[in-house]
Amino acid sequence: MERKILMIVEYNGTNFYGWQKQKGRRTVQGELEEKIMLLTKEKCTVEGSGRTDKGVHALNQVATVTISSKIPLANFKIALNKLLSDDVVVKRVKICKNDFHPRFDAKRKTYEYVVDISKTRRAIDYNLITYYPYKVDFERMKRASTLFIGKHNFKAFCSAHANVSSYEREIFEFKISKQGNRIKFLITGNGFLYNMVRIIVGTLLNIEKIGEENILKAFESSDRSLTGKTMPPNGLYLKKVEYLDKNE
Repeated sequence: MERKILMIVEYNGTNFYGWQKQKGRRTVQGELEEKIMLLTKEKCTVEGSGRTDKGVHALNQVATVTISSKIPLANFKIALNKLLSDDVVVKRVKICKNDFHPRFDAKRKTYEYVVDISKTRRAIDYNLITYYPYKVDFERMKRASTLFIGKHNFKAFCSAHANVSSYEREIFEFKISKQGNRIKFLITGNGFLYNMVRIIVGTLLNIEKIGEENILKAFESSDRSLTGKTMPPNGLYLKKVEYLDKNE
């Protein structure tokens, strides 16, 4: 009898070519499928709540896999983590409904972007944060961040490679906090376009030059030249995915 297993997965994206399986490249989805097949001796497909790019991390990626193996759930998690590499771990597992889909049923996603504005970078966590050794106007960034709340056309805040039918997304919450030289951008929405969070952060970090008026113009015109640069992937984390039925 088949079982659909929901997994909460954490990974350091430094040495992965993103989430989505790619031939000849190491990806999180590919690694999970390979190790689950090794464990259960059956072919499988792992579905995720969304794709993360090369170098992007996840604290709570939601994924599912359907298997026929009768291995007890607790043993499945323990055995799978023994097979997985050190930079990816399955934190929790549970049986979910057969019609549950981690991507299509997701209602809210939260991403966190971490920036360090120290003049001298640290070697110990270079791949876990983004160094930005420039002056920033923290209070102005916080004020400008409120412009993103609500429904907007975010075409000017995504990569040209985005292949979607609609560029409208809704941002529910946007919080920016600072402790010492470290700044955290916490943004929650109903979905995100390709590189959207990284471009929003790049825009706010350069708000003194770009100006609030250009953010509003960018929503209206979809002109990418009005917004900031795409920040590096290493400061970005998929922090949380939420569902109405609490399947997560």
